[in-house]
Amino acid sequence: MNNKTTHFGFKEVATESKEGLVGQVFTSVASKYDLMNDMMSGGVHRLWKRHFVATSGIHSGDLVLDLAGGTGDIAKLLMPQIGDTGKVIIGDINQAMLDVGYDRMIDAGFYGRFECIQMNAENLPFDDNTIDAITMAFGLRNVTNKQQALNEMQRVLKPGGKALVLEFSKVNNSLLKQIYNFYSFKILPEIGHFVANDRDSYQYLVESIEQHPDQATLQAMFEQAGMEMCSYENLSGGIVAIHKGYKI
Repeated sequence: MNNKTTHFGFKEVATESKEGLVGQVFTSVASKYDLMNDMMSGGVHRLWKRHFVATSGIHSGDLVLDLAGGTGDIAKLLMPQIGDTGKVIIGDINQAMLDVGYDRMIDAGFYGRFECIQMNAENLPFDDNTIDAITMAFGLRNVTNKQQALNEMQRVLKPGGKALVLEFSKVNNSLLKQIYNFYSFKILPEIGHFVANDRDSYQYLVESIEQHPDQATLQAMFEQAGMEMCSYENLSGGIVAIHKGYKI
């Protein structure tokens, strides 16, 4: 792959076109995104996200940037941890997803404790050393230049701050991998067609998971961005993993 092309699922596309193609996918699925996640994972994605937040080490008063925060599910979970003096900035490249998240956060009673900003993770609109913690759940695999996004996270974090990424990863059991691959490639796109009338978007989501770096590779990318004490935790046999890195 040269610097003029990149992966969009299993397709090779012009680098400059990927952002728009990903945008079309998430605009298409925004209104049913969480419903589809429930159906695809049997609700387990909610347990993954709760564990992600519960083990984040985010404290009362922290300013947290939740990238790819779209529908607000991570932001809602963060609210008890940051307390009345903290704030969450929900950042997403897709305005349709942000609109869903904004409405949900308002309905949950969090007015004044969060902000929604449309942004690209590869070019964050913040000064250096300004954010206490960054979370990103199931969004990094959709970024065109993942290394640049990690570089930007490291740049805007305060010294002592942390970046936490929850993402699909590589299953570490051969039997589980066979079952998981069959379910992913044969069943999930059909669920997408049945529930959201959008098979193609969910085919892309499955393919984007397959193309995402494995645990060791992503940890090395955190380290290349300049983060320290980098680690990962596998969940559900490596179906997903939580990656952490600190700015020292």
